[in-house]
Amino acid sequence: MLPAQEAAKIYHTNYVRNSRAIGVLWAIFTICFAIVNVVCFIQPYWIGDGVDTPQAGYFGLFHYCIGNGLSRELTCRGSFTDFSTIASGAFKAASFFIAMSMALIMGCIACFVLFFFCNTATVYKICGWVQLASAACLILGCMIFPDGWDSDEVKRMCGEKTDKYTLGACSVRWAYILAIIGILDALILSFLAFVLGNRQDGLLPEDFKVDTKDDGNA
Repeated sequence: MLPAQEAAKIYHTNYVRNSRAIGVLWAIFTICFAIVNVVCFIQPYWIGDGVDTPQAGYFGLFHYCIGNGLSRELTCRGSFTDFSTIASGAFKAASFFIAMSMALIMGCIACFVLFFFCNTATVYKICGWVQLASAACLILGCMIFPDGWDSDEVKRMCGEKTDKYTLGACSVRWAYILAIIGILDALILSFLAFVLGNRQDGLLPEDFKVDTKDDGNA
């Protein structure tokens, strides 16, 4: 075997191995993002009470709990299956978009099966677009959620100074922060999926064969 052919084969083998390793990490972090998305959707700790709030409590996308001022017990309401129990229209819209984001990333994970049947580059690009759409829904949900802070229930907990995009005496809780981190995660994952898809397009051993054949003929 010619030295040029050996070098080309070694380069191609290392290139494929590195791409597969990065692809495995991408898949693992995609699953982690899906878990983050589910946690953000379910957990009701997007905003919560503070030191000076009139009532104790916390709010999520659709579920919330508020004290009555007479005891330490909290009264909880809100269900995603019953939109009439959600505190405001903005919370309903935010819940819908976060749920869409969750469904899209679950669909992306389901697309992993296509790696066994379809062109790898195509599957990466499909997943990249799905992850980008999931990130867009997550962005919309996080942007719309503060629009509902002027609802009566939020004002009862956070005080009369509370308004749209103004939280009054309350504070942002960890689930909202986690959702914002999830946006960055989804954008990075989608970018990486497109990069991996383009790298797969470049994995063409025939190119090396053509080059080495031309060298041999010369």
